[in-house]
Formats: sequence, structure tokens, C-alpha cells
Amino acid sequence: EGTRKEACWMMQVIVEERKEKADYYEQIPIILRELLYRLNDESKTVLVATNAALSALSKSVPAEELVTHIEFIRNLIASMVSDSRRRKGGVGDGEFLLPGFNMPKGLEPMLPIYQRGILYGDASIREVSAAGLGELMNITSTKFLAGPFIIKVTGPLLRIVGDRNPSAVKIAIIKTLGLILLKGGPALRAFVPQFQTTFLKALSDPSRQVRVEAIKALALLMPLSTRLDPLIKELVSTSLGNGAVSSLDSAAGLVAVQTATLEALAIVIKYGGKKAKLPTSIPSALEAGKEMLFHEDDGIRAGAAKVIGATCELSDESVTNEIMSELLEGGGSSVEAKHGKACLCHYVLASSAGKTLSSEIVNDMANMIKSYMADETSQVREAGCVAAGAVLGAVDEKSTDKYVSLLQPSIINCMDPKDTMEVLKSMAKGLSVGVQLKPDLFARKSTSTIIDAALKCSMTGQQRVQLAFNDFLWLALNVKDGEDGLNTYCDEAMFENLKKMKSLFTKVLLRIKSVDVDGMA
Repeated sequence: EGTRKEACWMMQVIVEERKEKADYYEQIPIILRELLYRLNDESKTVLVATNAALSALSKSVPAEELVTHIEFIRNLIASMVSDSRRRKGGVGDGEFLLPGFNMPKGLEPMLPIYQRGILYGDASIREVSAAGLGELMNITSTKFLAGPFIIKVTGPLLRIVGDRNPSAVKIAIIKTLGLILLKGGPALRAFVPQFQTTFLKALSDPSRQVRVEAIKALALLMPLSTRLDPLIKELVSTSLGNGAVSSLDSAAGLVAVQTATLEALAIVIKYGGKKAKLPTSIPSALEAGKEMLFHEDDGIRAGAAKVIGATCELSDESVTNEIMSELLEGGGSSVEAKHGKACLCHYVLASSAGKTLSSEIVNDMANMIKSYMADETSQVREAGCVAAGAVLGAVDEKSTDKYVSLLQPSIINCMDPKDTMEVLKSMAKGLSVGVQLKPDLFARKSTSTIIDAALKCSMTGQQRVQLAFNDFLWLALNVKDGEDGLNTYCDEAMFENLKKMKSLFTKVLLRIKSVDVDGMA
């Protein structure tokens, strides 16, 4: 310990005493490597000495010189974190906090380097700096980020995100801004208007991934936002193709922006809709959803269905039933209408409003979805498959077996390994939605045939189909909580299936850490 502390002190002395001569710049990578490795030291005194030496380095060497080593710094820290996670006694995929950053002013020495990279670097340096800053925050406890530090970090990112940056840079910046919102909390309230403007602008970016990150970031902004009505008004206008967005060059560009805006509107209403003060805000969003539900573009139809699902959560039971009755009867029988209705069933049933629907409407929906699952159009079948799972998950306990017997033949039919990859993946997603809504849905005798079929699909030749059904089985057997789900299945299963399931459980399912049902294609 004494030797390590002295070594840090000596490096500090060298960079301070030779500041004017600046004759050690060639050795900076070596100095950085040795000091950064000491950030994971178990001794408090060594950590303090390391912090002092890094502070001296960032004060003695101009930031424009240090920023040339930003990628080296990022890779070094990533390697150190990975080693710490994987070594014996490490946390694996759990939360890891780097000791050298989890102390008062632990991150201060690194800030000038990252700020310089973000504000003045070229595109690749900006990307590395923004992404790297997010990685540093991930391994630092919230209490050491709060207050002045988080504000110092936020300003530069907000300032340059609007510049003409390549999409990779914008993605890195928006992701890091999302992490800042997660870690910063109330300290960032003063920045809310800037965050909001930034994310709204990103919704009309040509890059799909930038739009996706902006939608996620808007969800994180909702706990801090107080003035929801102007935001909802702007999103409604853009989603209908009005305002500045209507002057976009191509029709494809307009459709992409409308889709992203509807998704964002659904997120804003879901996480912040209760804060809307004007009586017209939520109804205007509902009307936008209704107007777009039978649009010619499938992405817009799905986004509109999400908006209706989110607004129904804030509506009275009678209003929700009225909305569903009106929409299920309307639209005609075109491919667009059938796809829109299937998406509507999925998102309303998957919301808390699904539990308030009358038994007549649920019955009508189930029969309609059953017919969609046999439709000649793949797009309608896929949406029907997802909605079928939502029906099974949303109906009350005493009706579950009734709807299982109604829909099970269609579900099994759509799990034929010879079917298209898209239909099979949609079926896996639908069944996963069902488990999400009703965790014990497949822990009953009536659904064991579906589990058997899913086991078969998890062993088919198409890898993406296998992955989708592995995810479903991980949820259905509740693998994260142990072997109880497996044992329940094995009590009823045929010997051949029992053997296959135990093998799949040990070799594949136990390795899955989590499943994002919304992200399943």
C-alpha cells in the first residue's frame, strides 16, 4: 500500500514540477495507464493519492493534449471494469461501482478531458467523449454525481447536441443525457425546457436510432416535467403531419417522423399524462390516435394504437368501452383496418384499461383476433398473433381457460415451424405479452400444449425464431426465480419433452439475464 501511494505521489510531483518544461508528454499514456488502474485499489489512501495525481495531470497538461488520449482512457476503463466484473467474487452483470470515482470529487479530474472532447473534438472524439462520459456515470454512485457536477456535465452536452453531428454522435449524446436524467433528479429541473427542445428536435432526425433514443429519453424526462400541455399539443400537431414537419423533403421522411412522434406522444401520456392540466390535452391525443389508426403506413398505425392505449388508461371505464366499441366496428375490412384493429387490441389490452373492458367487447375482440390469425395477409396475421397473447393475459382468472380453448388451436397453428419467421416471432412476442400481464398464465394444465409447441420452436433451424421462443420460455417458466416453473412443467410433460426442456433450461435459459418484451420484433 505504501509503495503504491508513493508511486502516485511521485507521478504527481513529476507532472507538477515539469509543467513548464512539458517534456513528459510522450509518457502520458504510461502515466494514465498506471493511475487509472489504481482507481480500483482497495486502499482508501491509495485512492486519495491517485485522485490527487490525476487532478495534477489535468491541471498541468492542457485539455487539448489530454483529449488526444480519450479513446485510450475509455478502453482502459472498460477493460478494468470488465476484469473486475468477471474475476472470482466479482459482481458479474450486477451493478459495479469503481472505488476511485465513488469518493468526494472522484470524477473531477476526468471532467476537463471529456468536456474538451465534447465541445471541441471532431466527430469521432465527440462520440467517444459522450459515450465514455455515460460509462463513467454508470460506474459512479448517484450521491457522488449529484449537484454541481451533474450540472457541469449537462451544459456542454445540451450545447452541442444541436450541431451538425453525424448520427453516431447524436446517439451517444442523447443516451448520456438520458443517463444524466436518471442520475441527476431534481437538480436538473432548471434544464427541463432545454432537454425537451433537444429531444423533440431529435424526433425528426433522419436516423431511426436517434429517434428511438429521443423517445426513451422523453420517458426519463417526464418525472421532472411540469408543463405537459404545450408538449402534448406540439406532439399531437406533428403526429398529424402539421407544422414544420410537413415541409420535410420526402414522404418517407414525413411518415418516419409521424411514427416517432406518435410513439413519443404515447410515452409522454403514459408517464406524464396525469400532470396535464388542460381538459383538451388528453382528448386531443386520443383524437390523433383515432385519426391515424387506419393510416396506410403500418408504423403509424402501431404508434396510433399505443396512443389510444395510453389515453384509455387515463379515461373512465365507460369512455374506454365506448372508444373500443366505436373503433372495432369502424374502419372497414381492408388490410390497413384489420392491422390497425389488431394493434389496438394489443395495446389497449396490455394497458391497465384492458381490465375495465366489458365481457362482450373482450369476446368480440377475441373472435376477431382468431379470424385475423388465419388471415391471408402476413401483416394482419402477425398483429393478430401478438394481440392473441394480450387477450389471454388481460382476461380475468375465471375466464382464462375459456379463452385458452378458443384461441389455442389458432395459436398452435401459428407455431408451426414451417410458417414464416415473422409469424413465428410475432407469436412468441404475443405469448410473452400474455406472461407479462399474467405471470402464471402458462403454469396451468390448459396451456401445457402451447409450452410443448414453444419447446419445439426453440429447437427449429431458424436462429431468430429460436431466440424469440427461448425468451418466451424464460418468462413462462419464470427462470429468474429458480426451478419452480420448470418443475411444474415437468410434472405434466411427456418424457421426451421433459428431457428436452431440462436440457434447454440448463444450457440456454439459465444464461438469459432479462427479456425486453417491447423490443421483441
